Amino acid sequence: MVDVSTLRAALPETMVVTDPDILAAYRFDRAEDPTAGTPLALVRPHTTADVQTAVRWCAEHRVPIITRGAGTSLSGGATAVSGAVMITTEKMRGVQVDTTTRTAACAPGMLNAEVKAAAAEHGLWYPPDPSSFEICTIGGNAATNAGGLCCVKYGVTVDYVLGLEVVLADGRAVRLGGKQLKDSAGLSLTRLFVGSEGLLGILTEVTVRLLPPQPAACTVVGVFPTVRAASQAVLAVTAQTRPAMLEFMDHTSINAVEDMLNMGLDRSAGAMLIAQSDAPGPAGVAEVALIEEAFRAHQADEVFTTDDPEEGEAFTVARRVAIPAVERRGSLLLEDVGVPLPALPDLVDGVAAIAADNRVTIAVIAHAGDGNTHPLIVFDPTDADEAGRAQLAFDQIMGLAVEMGGTITGEHGVGRLKKGWLPAQVGADVMELTATIKQALDPHGLLNPGVML
Repeated sequence: MVDVSTLRAALPETMVVTDPDILAAYRFDRAEDPTAGTPLALVRPHTTADVQTAVRWCAEHRVPIITRGAGTSLSGGATAVSGAVMITTEKMRGVQVDTTTRTAACAPGMLNAEVKAAAAEHGLWYPPDPSSFEICTIGGNAATNAGGLCCVKYGVTVDYVLGLEVVLADGRAVRLGGKQLKDSAGLSLTRLFVGSEGLLGILTEVTVRLLPPQPAACTVVGVFPTVRAASQAVLAVTAQTRPAMLEFMDHTSINAVEDMLNMGLDRSAGAMLIAQSDAPGPAGVAEVALIEEAFRAHQADEVFTTDDPEEGEAFTVARRVAIPAVERRGSLLLEDVGVPLPALPDLVDGVAAIAADNRVTIAVIAHAGDGNTHPLIVFDPTDADEAGRAQLAFDQIMGLAVEMGGTITGEHGVGRLKKGWLPAQVGADVMELTATIKQALDPHGLLNPGVML
């Protein structure tokens, strides 16, 4: 085992942690990968220079590096590896809002919610909003190209990242992009690093663009007898407009959320859609009417519309808590598959068939407006047979998405849990190209081993 005493000596006191109890708390991320190892040491840097020192030590001693933000990864992207140094960016804090350029320079440990709040103090808005926005970090959002509920209209993280500071595998720190909205100088390296899941470097600053505040939204809720009727209603809406939100919940997730929140959701519903329009004036009125008409034309048993912010937020919260609500029923294998929108009805039907064939419960929630679904496979990890059937269903769902011309991950990242399916989606040539880029930037393969490749 490598002696970390020289690493400890090179960094400020208490920054390098080897206490077994603390290391144990950093073994797993939100995906709860059972193959998680135990880190050699945990480094909690405060500055880019601290990260550089740790990375240079690891490069010199050929010690692998796992980068971690808040540990909210749902694909095993921050799972600990035995013998590796884990660098957590949670202590790297601070955000500077520039109202002239409408940008914010964020340390990677800032929570998404904190960046939103900092922007709001200056009358601005940071749109990307993963369901875990209150606990996930900007560094992790950029590393996985996180999405969220409003991305159907406003886009995902990469659409807002203008600049990065990145520590490379040899310890060099480079700046990419900046505060300018347009920049065609050289290769688009900023976009290369967004979504790279720590394979190419460690993000130590993220500069994001901000927007004027989101206009007040009107919420439309539709209750449907079947998931297919709801998914066809989605197509009817998106063929004509892009609402600010268009979310889907199936029967199982509706009931799980009702168990948790007791808000009066229809337990008999086959599915529910939650849409929002923030278009101003007459355009908003017309968009709401379009959504209502599409819902009713596709068998909605009930259509409820409100412009009350608190009522609208209550339904948004219901969708956000769906994962922890379903998790109360057992352990989860969390999917993140997406398909081109016309294939959405067939995808949800296919997931239902996979659940029946494997005799497992699969709840489905979705950012339906962009075809990104989250099938949640519920299982008992102490039941070997059921756990095996759950894993088979997990694989079959990814296979189904690929067959339909879709993706194995719309926003959670490949991590360690899905990398076996990546070649099936992108093909051998793209995998070779990815490995070539990795080799060029990290020739010793020290950064996030086991992720993606």
